[in-house]
This record gives sequence, C-alpha cells and structure tokens, in this order.
Amino acid sequence: MEDREERGRRRARELRREQTPAEDALWARLRDRQVLGFKFRRQVAIQGYIADFCCPELKLIIELDGAVHLEEAQVAHDQNRDAYLKTLGYTILRFPNEMALLSGRTLVEDITRTLYHLRPSLRG
Repeated sequence: MEDREERGRRRARELRREQTPAEDALWARLRDRQVLGFKFRRQVAIQGYIADFCCPELKLIIELDGAVHLEEAQVAHDQNRDAYLKTLGYTILRFPNEMALLSGRTLVEDITRTLYHLRPSLRG
C-alpha cells in the first residue's frame, strides 16, 4: 500500500504537469534563481500537503489562490493547513491568482520583501 508521502509526491508531479495560467506566470518569474538567487520549487509535497511554490532554504511557501479558496470550507482547510505548516517553521504567503496574472512585478516585490525579512543579511 502506498504511503502518504508517496501519494503526495505523485500528486505533486501531476500538478506540475497541469499548472494553471497563474502558476505558469509566477513560475516564469521564480525559476532559475531569478529572485535574489534563491532556488524555488513548484508543487512541493510537504508532510501530506502540496505547496504551490517553496523556497526550501528559507522555508518560504507561496500559494496562489483561485475562487475556490473563498469558500467557507476551503478557508477553514487553508487556515488549518497553514497553521500546521507554520509549526514546521514555514512562512506562508498567499496571493490571489489575478495578482500573478495582472501584477506579477508587484507580487515578486512582495516576495522579495519577505526574503529580505527572512534573511536580513541580504540587505548588505
């Protein structure tokens, strides 16, 4: 029988093949160490959850949320998930899909500010 971690890895691979337009747009800005030289991964399985994007070095998770994340049950799920991931030391940033599609530069600026906050030595 397949364990929880293996199911998560398999599902993450599927999600990488089926990225949304918003995820494609953000990935184009995060990939290849474009943001302050940090490595980001996409659709990362973490303890049974899948993060849209993750910078493992700084334990930063970035989530892009569509309309489903406004539904009451999904809001509760997201809050529980985020609380659990925070206990593992992760910082979670959430942005609406529209921001990745329409304001990509602003979104990356927000991510960059968080990276500076997580690693103050970057300021020089």
